[in-house]
Amino acid sequence: MSEAPHRRIWLCADDYGISPGVNRAIRDLIARGRLNATSVMTVGPAIGRDEADALNKIAAESARCAIGLHVTLTAPFRPLTMYFRPLDGGLFLPFPKLLRAGLMRRLDSEMIRAEVMAQLASFRDLFGRAPDFVDGHQHAQLYPQVRDGFLAAVKEAAPDAWVRQGGRNIALMQRLAAPKALLLDVLSMQFRRRAARKSIAFNPAFAGAYDFTKVSDFGSLMGGFLDGLPENGLIMCHPGFVDDVLAELDPLTTQREHEHAYLAGEAFPQLLAANKVTLA
Repeated sequence: MSEAPHRRIWLCADDYGISPGVNRAIRDLIARGRLNATSVMTVGPAIGRDEADALNKIAAESARCAIGLHVTLTAPFRPLTMYFRPLDGGLFLPFPKLLRAGLMRRLDSEMIRAEVMAQLASFRDLFGRAPDFVDGHQHAQLYPQVRDGFLAAVKEAAPDAWVRQGGRNIALMQRLAAPKALLLDVLSMQFRRRAARKSIAFNPAFAGAYDFTKVSDFGSLMGGFLDGLPENGLIMCHPGFVDDVLAELDPLTTQREHEHAYLAGEAFPQLLAANKVTLA
């Protein structure tokens, strides 16, 4: 009897462009063959021609590494479009306020579309092409009303890109055990329907959400993320080296270094092999 084939998955590092330390950590893992995707924040303070060229170079030298756009619509970042609303002190709304505004139908989908179009144009200017895929910082692409503007922009400016949905491929009882991931499951149901209606491809399943406020064993978490993940399923991760820029912008700091250390170490490829998984 022939051995079962390996599952091919996507392991995507979010937030390229948020800080120099995060950028270096992501490039290091791509060079080691430990990532096969990363998504770029074009509104981040650490993205420009040099950082884009460095990413392009290291990705071109790897067996296969997709580069996507990490659409950013939440604080503490600023929009690229001049008349974007609502804002909070000139910044995007914090994600709880943005989600609440979408649920209450208080957002302008056309304004969202225009901002996503601007970020797509910025990506094209930096990389000379459209992104391979498009996802969202703090999962904002899944929020009500936001998803309509997001998908309209992707369909117009990057029609060959796939988009990230956040639904998991697990049993009901497992879903109920993780409230944050359960919310992503619920939001992703409508997102998938809308993407399918527009003939926009998306990942069949998602993993990688966990409580960043707690000290966690990332190796154990990764084993759970792989469990039941189908072919072409996607795991998000947030590796990085902590620097002053990151500390000023994001509460997720030292856990990024834990993620990098695990992904760069020898236990990670052993885990992939034990689960008959390869990076796509």
